[in-house]
Amino acid sequence: MTACETAEIPLAEVKFEPKDRAGVINPMYDCQPAGAQFAGIGVTDSIPLVHGGQGCSMFVRLLFAQHFKENFDIASTSLHEESAVFGGTKRVEEGVMVLAKRYPNLRVIPIITTCSTEVIGDDIEGTINVCNRALKKEFPDRKIYLAPVHTPSFKGSQVSGYDECVASIVKTIAKKGKPHDGVNLFPGWVNPGDISLLKHYMKEMDVEATFFMDTESFDSPMLPDKSIQTHGNTTVEHIQDSANAKATFALARYEGASAGEYLRDQFEVPHYLVNTPYGIKNTDDMLRKISEVTGKAIPESLVHERGLALDALADLAHMFFANKKVAIYGHPDLVIGLAEFCLEVELEPVLLLIGDDQGSKYKKDPRIKALKERVHFPMEIIHNADLWELEKRITSGELKLDLIMGHSKGRYIAIYNNIPMVRVGFPTFDRAGLYRKPTVGYRGAMELGEAIANALFAHMEYNKDKEWILNTW
Repeated sequence: MTACETAEIPLAEVKFEPKDRAGVINPMYDCQPAGAQFAGIGVTDSIPLVHGGQGCSMFVRLLFAQHFKENFDIASTSLHEESAVFGGTKRVEEGVMVLAKRYPNLRVIPIITTCSTEVIGDDIEGTINVCNRALKKEFPDRKIYLAPVHTPSFKGSQVSGYDECVASIVKTIAKKGKPHDGVNLFPGWVNPGDISLLKHYMKEMDVEATFFMDTESFDSPMLPDKSIQTHGNTTVEHIQDSANAKATFALARYEGASAGEYLRDQFEVPHYLVNTPYGIKNTDDMLRKISEVTGKAIPESLVHERGLALDALADLAHMFFANKKVAIYGHPDLVIGLAEFCLEVELEPVLLLIGDDQGSKYKKDPRIKALKERVHFPMEIIHNADLWELEKRITSGELKLDLIMGHSKGRYIAIYNNIPMVRVGFPTFDRAGLYRKPTVGYRGAMELGEAIANALFAHMEYNKDKEWILNTW
C-alpha cells in the first residue's frame, strides 16, 4: 500500500451523544431508589425504609429476587392520597419505630426518598431528628443509625441512587478514631462471585480490606436450621472504621466513589480511583496500585492466574473474535470496562449504550477519551439511552451485529433479530447461576471470554452457519 493510499483511509470516529428522542421506550435502567435499596441491603442489620408508594419497594424486591433467587427485607412507608396533600413525614416516624420494635438487632435504616416524597418536599433530615429523639427515649440502650438518602426518581438512575446511598451511609456512620493499616474497597455494583474473587486477591496479597457494600452472602446456603443467611456483610463497625483506614480504593467511578471522596475530604483518607477491573490490563492496573499503596507484593499465585486467563483468551481471540461487531448496554462502569475488554480480545464494540441523564459526567470520563484514541473503527456511544436505541438500529439495517452484551431485559432484541447474546450486568435472570460467576479480574476475563465463544458457537450450530470454522483440522 502506498503512502497516498494510506492517507486516504478515514480515521475511526467515536460519536458521544444523547439519544434523539425525549421519551423512553423499553428502559435499560430502574430508578434511583432501586439503586439505593441495593446499597442498603449490603449492610449487616440494615433494612432500607423506602419513603413512597408500595410499588417503589415491591417491584425492586422482585428484581433482586429474580437476579439472586433470594428474598430481601425492604420496608415501605406506603404513602396514599392523604400524604400527598398533608405530607408523609408521620409515615416515616411510624415506619422507623415499627422496624425498631420488630427487629431487635436492627442497626441501620437508610431512609430512601422517591419521586412523590421529593415533589411533596418532606423534610427528611428534620424527621430524622424527631425519630432519633423517639428512639433514644424508647430504646435507650440501642443505637440505630438513620441515613437520609435523597433519590428522586425523575432524574438519575439506579446507578446514581446506589452511589448516593453508599455516600449517605458512610457520612452518617464514619467516625474518626485510631488509624489502622487496612484499606477500604468500594467495588461498585457487582455480583457475589465478583466479591469472592476480589476477596481472594486481597487475601493472596495479604491486604486487610473492608468491602463496601459486601454482597458475597447474597449467594446464600440452605441450612438444616432454616436460618436466613442472605444479608450484607459490611458491619456498622466497618463503616465507622472507614475513617481510619490507610487508603480507599474505588473500583467504579459512578458506583460508590463519592463515599471515598468524602472520606478523603473529611478524614484525610487517601482516595484512589482505579478503572473497574474488567479484562487483563484493568486488573493489572488495580493490583499494581494496591501493591504500590500498601507495600504488599503481587504473589506468584496471581501471576499464575493471569497466565491461565491469557492462555485461554489467546486460544479464542484471533481465530474466533477478530472483527466481530458488538453492542454493549448497561451501567457506565460496566459498559466502558467491557468495551476495553473487547478491544483486548479483538472484538469491536461499535455501539455503547448508557442509560441515564448524567451525560455531562460521562463525557468527561478519561476512559471515553482513551477509547477515542484507541479504536480503529467507527464507534457510537449513546447516553440517556434506552433499548429502543439498540433495536431501531438493528431493525433498520443501520447496524450489523455479531454479538450483544447486556442484562436480561434486552433478550428479546437478540431473539427476534437472531443475534447471539451474552448476559452480563443487572438483572440477569434467564440464565442459571450467573450471579456467582465473576466477570471482574483475571478469572472473570476468562469466564467472560469463554461465555462469548460459547454463545457464538451455539449460534453457529442453531443456524447451521460457518460450522466449518470449528473444524480447524
